[in-house]
Amino acid sequence: MSSRIINKVLFFWLLITAVESSIVFAQTPTDVPANNKTLSRYLDQTAGMTADEAVRIALENNGELAAMRNELDAGRGLVKQAALRANPSLEASGTKMIGGADNSQMVQTMLPLELGGRRAARIRVAKRELAVREKAVEDRERLLASEVRVKFGEALAATLKLKFTEDTLNAALQAYRLVQARVTEGKIAPLEENMTLVEVNRLRAMRENAAGTTEIAFLELRNLLGMKPEEPLRIRGNFDNLISPLPVLADATANALQERPDLAGLRAMEDLGAAQVEQAKTGGRLDASVTSGYQRMNSSFPLNGITNTGGLRPIQDIFHYFTFGVTLQLPVLNKNQGAVEAAIAMRDAARNRREFGELVVRREVATAFARYESSAKAMEIFRVGVRGQANANLDVVRQTYELGSRNLMEYLVEQRRYIDIESEFIDMQLAVYQAKVEMLRATNSSDLTKK
Repeated sequence: MSSRIINKVLFFWLLITAVESSIVFAQTPTDVPANNKTLSRYLDQTAGMTADEAVRIALENNGELAAMRNELDAGRGLVKQAALRANPSLEASGTKMIGGADNSQMVQTMLPLELGGRRAARIRVAKRELAVREKAVEDRERLLASEVRVKFGEALAATLKLKFTEDTLNAALQAYRLVQARVTEGKIAPLEENMTLVEVNRLRAMRENAAGTTEIAFLELRNLLGMKPEEPLRIRGNFDNLISPLPVLADATANALQERPDLAGLRAMEDLGAAQVEQAKTGGRLDASVTSGYQRMNSSFPLNGITNTGGLRPIQDIFHYFTFGVTLQLPVLNKNQGAVEAAIAMRDAARNRREFGELVVRREVATAFARYESSAKAMEIFRVGVRGQANANLDVVRQTYELGSRNLMEYLVEQRRYIDIESEFIDMQLAVYQAKVEMLRATNSSDLTKK
């Protein structure tokens, strides 16, 4: 026998000896069994929360959205304030002669007329500002609904991965106990027990990672729903029936251009700019205020006069006056030219933003359609040509291993391949789900995503 063969035999003998001795120190998987009860913390297909319910709760409880609604109430108050007419002013004054008895008192009122359409322009600006705030709230509701649906899908995918990992771990534990019994009976080598133990511990580590990912996804979902981190939350749903016929791209684009609140908000900004231009122009027009008043004057001279009866009396009398007048504000030097130019520039900026916004909407709709079509095709190919075949391959390799035609390593390799494929399939389902949510967000529709 050559020295090379002797060395190989000696190497494998030492390897087997080391492996067999390491089994004594290895942690047995029965110490930490898989716990399917953890899934009840996240998934309840009977009483759990659906995606639509999550959206409704988020729209009711989200703090940022509540603040925007408060700002909307403030805008309504500003419209009410803009419609009020200017208050009149009242002025009271008096004079007293030093060293003499002469004095007078005067009361005068003034009422601004707000000529040149000032009040109407102010009301239009306030209403346009309110419209901008309304569209901002609607757009935030649209985006929040999309965020909740995306996070709901991520939480559901994480839960499904956790469930699959725990099911696989339970199956691996059962296989390990069978291998352990066969080793005890002396039917197989202890090496197979150790290899199975390694795979079980690998699945345990995967389960811990999946549990952590699931918990984080649910914490993020709670945050969007306005829930405290410690509040219980269970969801229900699945990724079945994801593929559905698409609407016509041109029709979906037209609907988005007409109905999307962010684009409607840009149009409202453009209308606001036009109203501000008109308001700036009214500020440079003629304005007037009317005044009226009453004056009482007590006047005298340091002389005596002769009465009708021939007697003497001081020359003194009280006089009453009614005063009135008009104050004109003449736009001679300041015609509000700078404010008008600034308002026109802001109006043009709003128009440019609206035109660019329309391009963005068209691009987002087209992108959402392309993403959905590609992800749906990929998922269907994966479901028919990869996932099903991988499951069948695993069954064949398992049966041939149990019959002794294949070794344990081949079975473990095929099992790992199947685990990776199943995880990828869940990711593809999530991608299709998120593509449908993106279509809902891009087209501002309400019937593309119901899962």
